[in-house]
Amino acid sequence: MRFIVTEDSLSSNAPHIQTLQEHRLHYILGVKEGDHAFLYSQVQAAEHAGRVTYYERHDRATRLVHRFRFINDMPLNESHADVRVNFIEYWEIGDKKVQHVSWVTDLRVSQRNVYRLMQGGRARWKIANETFNTLKNQVYHFEHNYGHGTKNLSVVFAMVMMLAFVVDQTQQRCCALLQAVWAKLGSKRLLWERMRALFYAYALESMRQLLEALLYGLKKPQPIVAIDSS
Repeated sequence: MRFIVTEDSLSSNAPHIQTLQEHRLHYILGVKEGDHAFLYSQVQAAEHAGRVTYYERHDRATRLVHRFRFINDMPLNESHADVRVNFIEYWEIGDKKVQHVSWVTDLRVSQRNVYRLMQGGRARWKIANETFNTLKNQVYHFEHNYGHGTKNLSVVFAMVMMLAFVVDQTQQRCCALLQAVWAKLGSKRLLWERMRALFYAYALESMRQLLEALLYGLKKPQPIVAIDSS
């Protein structure tokens, strides 16, 4: 799979971009004027020279104006002038507020794709917010107060939880059987509750057996009481 990496402005530095390039990864990275003064000064100089492109798009359904300023092939900073990036500045103008964001990317920017690149850059917010919401509120119970502890116990808990989360995300993306069960039950919370209930009641041989029981149903046997005959 080919990836486009989206990160915040802390990642918009030459060593990190060079690492991404070495691994043949595309990127859309946030930038801030306070942290990237040289880049912004170069963009400003290019604007005075008439090399910057402006583009505006109106969305009647949401009553938003999407305004862009972009230019290709700019030096990232003064000390790494050989690291060239394409610069996008974006304003979302609504009735009550204006949002302003900027990115650098290795993908060449044009009027045809700048809106799509903006959506890619903003997807990081959605990914981050939904990930944190899932880990905190949807059965993982991952709280901000997970400290490192004196003997790293909480770190072990956090790592195991993140590994479980990665497995679940992979299953949700790639496992048709789990996708079918999820669609049948309608919510992820109910999915986890039903899975947990079967774990409590049955000796299951595999995840496939668990998911098939949820998808196709199963006959509920009478409970077998474990009695110590001795």
